[in-house]
Amino acid sequence: MRHLLADTTPLRVSPDFRRLWFGLSVSNIGTQVTIVAVGLQIYALTGSTLAVGLLGLFSLVPLVALGLYGGALVDHYDRRKVSLVSSLVLWVVVAGIAVQAWLGLESVPLLYGLVAVQSAAFAINNPARSAIIPRLLPKELMPAANALMTLSWNVALTGGPLIGALLVAQLGYAWAYTLDMVLFLAALWAVFRLPPVLPEGTEADGPQNGRSRVRGVGLRSVLDGLRYLATQPNVRTTFLVDICAMVLSFPRVLWPAAGVIYLGGGETTTGVLAAAFAVGGILAGVFSGGLTRIRKQGQVIVWAITAWAVSIAAFGLVLVLVGRGSPDGPIVWAVVVAGIALALAGGSDSVSSVFRQSILQTATPDHMRGRLQGVFIVVVAGGPRLGEMVLGVEATWFGEGWAAVVGGLTCLVLLWVIVRLTSRFWRYDARYPEP
Repeated sequence: MRHLLADTTPLRVSPDFRRLWFGLSVSNIGTQVTIVAVGLQIYALTGSTLAVGLLGLFSLVPLVALGLYGGALVDHYDRRKVSLVSSLVLWVVVAGIAVQAWLGLESVPLLYGLVAVQSAAFAINNPARSAIIPRLLPKELMPAANALMTLSWNVALTGGPLIGALLVAQLGYAWAYTLDMVLFLAALWAVFRLPPVLPEGTEADGPQNGRSRVRGVGLRSVLDGLRYLATQPNVRTTFLVDICAMVLSFPRVLWPAAGVIYLGGGETTTGVLAAAFAVGGILAGVFSGGLTRIRKQGQVIVWAITAWAVSIAAFGLVLVLVGRGSPDGPIVWAVVVAGIALALAGGSDSVSSVFRQSILQTATPDHMRGRLQGVFIVVVAGGPRLGEMVLGVEATWFGEGWAAVVGGLTCLVLLWVIVRLTSRFWRYDARYPEP
């Protein structure tokens, strides 16, 4: 049993990683509290689901626009400083959101603007933090470190929204945002305690004042990163298979209709389905000990996404079997089976994420790591958004159940086509990481 549980070796051997993991674990809870509270506040001010949906647009556009440039910054400057400055910006934005609530400004455009600035800062902060971790630990501990990071993220994704909704209901928006301000201090403390993390080829006290000996940060630097990615089949394939899964079969957009029209129970069932997906990710993290010793990481990613596709198709099949009946109460067996399918999907996604991140961190040279982390955040953020649009359109054509079935099966077929075309990825061995 000890070997099945999450490998905590990274927390024991690296005090810097331990502080960073703890700080981010705490601050992620606050981030999820704010995400839920902002959505609730926008809806309370407008009464419009569309207005709430626009939050996604205002967060996605800056994230995509600055993700690649943020990665170039990370490859050019001290990553600790980049992370610290962007973290300070994130904290100031949360403070601004809290202040508007305390003052009762009730301005939707102001909230949109603050969310956009927050997303822009995150687009710089996330590649910096991700590029720091491989400098704190040996490469053989990357899967264990990423499993721990994924576990803490899924815990925050499960508990944060519940805490946020409870605080808003009992104390109001201002207290929810203030809690995020307080919890985010843990991330600031963790980053502040890090040593300088200069890109390879720098001298902290040299004539360049700690800047990398690469060309200046700009469009050329970003394009250099994209050109490099085009020549690295294993890293490129990690992006392609994730896009395949997220764009073709990300099921979140189907959950509200599943709860109201198919399974019964309305919002409660929708919440159960969302929780099942997150709990699957948590369980995968808790029992990730055996995964960290796997060497054929490409094969694990492929089988994890295969399990994802089959699970999404199974979820859709449940909806097809019960039909669009708008039942008065929940159909218990269907809710249970659908929840199990989504839990398996969430666990499979977590396993895939651990090894995709591990390959990116270990197979990419340090001077390119920030830029490829920027591509990673664009793919991770943009893929699910596009996936919601794709399955939303398919749901209008075939219905929600068949949309999930078709999405899962299409993902499965395209995944194995990609694998056949990139056989080198199937042979990837963590002992000899090759980009």
